[in-house]
Amino acid sequence: MMKKIFISLLLITATGLSAQNKTYKIADGVLTHQDLFNTSMVEGVSCFRIPAIVTAPNGDLVAAIDERVPSCGDLKWSKDINIVLRRSADNGKTWSKIETVVNFPFGQSASDPSMIVDQQTNEIFLFYNYMDLDKEKDVYYLHVVKSADNGITWSKPQDITSQIAKPEWHKDFKFITSGRGIQTKNGKLLHTLVNLNSGLYIFGSDDHGKTWYFIDTPIKPADESKIIELADGSWMINARVNKGGMRYVHTSTDEGKTWSSKPEPKLIDPGCNAGIVRYTAKADGYDKNRILFSNAKTEKGRTNMTVRISYDEGKTWTEGKTIYGGGSAYSSLTILKNGDIGVFFEKDDYTQNTFVSFSLKWLTDGKDNFKKPSKKRKSTKK
Repeated sequence: MMKKIFISLLLITATGLSAQNKTYKIADGVLTHQDLFNTSMVEGVSCFRIPAIVTAPNGDLVAAIDERVPSCGDLKWSKDINIVLRRSADNGKTWSKIETVVNFPFGQSASDPSMIVDQQTNEIFLFYNYMDLDKEKDVYYLHVVKSADNGITWSKPQDITSQIAKPEWHKDFKFITSGRGIQTKNGKLLHTLVNLNSGLYIFGSDDHGKTWYFIDTPIKPADESKIIELADGSWMINARVNKGGMRYVHTSTDEGKTWSSKPEPKLIDPGCNAGIVRYTAKADGYDKNRILFSNAKTEKGRTNMTVRISYDEGKTWTEGKTIYGGGSAYSSLTILKNGDIGVFFEKDDYTQNTFVSFSLKWLTDGKDNFKKPSKKRKSTKK
């Protein structure tokens, strides 16, 4: 208890707030901020965790998350976790009511949502990890559902475990990384899968999600990670590593067959899931290549949600700008249809899950501005 009081006092001192307000405020200049999911919204829910957000083909925002009912425990410790979402048609100013996407009978749980938007077929794929705690405790299955109407309705769950995991992994601790995957310029869908016994792997689809495959090249060190495509067509993974207080970066020039790995000491990190997304590319008619990165910018403890920008395809990063200085954990990034930046993140010990949006101008203190592309954007990413 004394430790919690001490931390609260530190927060008050750091922000100059009164004793009646013991939390940081969202940074000045942020255009929109809303708490999308908290326990006061739904009776009987212990917490909401693991945010994921994408911009649908029509420009709507789709924000998905775990609805953890009996406890805040992860998949193997809870018999009732559902995947729920909210949608926004006005760049995050207003949102739909909480809608349930996946809800199995008690004893079966679904957790860790992530999404890929296929800009060529206008479909959204939502992945999650599944477990039947009554019949197969500690056995993880990997599922996907699909929406063809910008997240309004969803298909029945499809089990793709046999397509993207080895049979000998049946009892291994394996899971699809929460947050989001990507579509490459040539139309591939790519995502990351963790097997805590052997490493990080890439899985994907070359036929717009009709079938899925897995690339049998373990990538280490890496836990929950995100993949993006660089301007030269190579792949880059930004990885969570649970020791060392920093991120790791892995790159491949041969579509995942081999990887080069290096620590990224300037991207300090407490061992937490983060967000990375392509903002603009010259190939799409924009003036600059830009990549965005969000995480809890601390070496220890999960605080200080920060967004950085890279202008050289991840070789270097700006110091970034703090969105929220208090308790911050998992985050997911997306680009709004008006060019603003959206971050959906866990806030204050998972009691709140907040969406914020802001402009490139605000993020860079006026040094950079969003400009519409000089030619039509290629249909690859949002």
